[in-house]
Amino acid sequence: MSQGLIFLLRHGETEWSKSGQHTGRTDIPLTANGEARAAQVEPMLDGVEFGLVLCSPLSRARRTAELAGLQPDDYVDDLLEWDYGTYEGRTTADIRKEKDQPDWVIWNDPIPGGETPEDVAARCRRVLARCQPTTSKGQTVALVAHGHLLRILTATYLGLEAVDGKLFALDAGGIGVLGHERVQPVIAGWNITPDGLADLVK
Repeated sequence: MSQGLIFLLRHGETEWSKSGQHTGRTDIPLTANGEARAAQVEPMLDGVEFGLVLCSPLSRARRTAELAGLQPDDYVDDLLEWDYGTYEGRTTADIRKEKDQPDWVIWNDPIPGGETPEDVAARCRRVLARCQPTTSKGQTVALVAHGHLLRILTATYLGLEAVDGKLFALDAGGIGVLGHERVQPVIAGWNITPDGLADLVK
């Protein structure tokens, strides 16, 4: 029996995601545009049967799941976004100016009072372990969560380092799909359009 797929759905746009502010544990609602984008996901998932749906407990993820027509089986703290510590609510541009480091990115520098990428990866490994009994039966899983968390989860799934999540940009409201090619974990789709998703699951 082939392994089931894991669908990753990043929550829709918020005011902070639009402005580029790091949004970890602050519970920010979706914008009107974020709600509209999340609602567009519902027809994209029409006909996909999920054996397990897990969701971050934050309202932006809960609302995205609702608008996408998904009914979570559980709300999982391990799917919370990266804890950005003192960088919470701040933009990369502001932090670069403060640190006088024009090339600074959050992936490459310790976060005062926050998590390391490997801390996030440890949570992602627990989520993937919870998915495994379902995917091993050939059933599909959906994870509704946050951008950096889902990128680190993807790197972890592929056997890469946590910081390699920086390679997998995922738009607000975007969908990624993890699968296998024979026994090799692979990305089966990324930032998928409605037509592309139809081709994947037909």
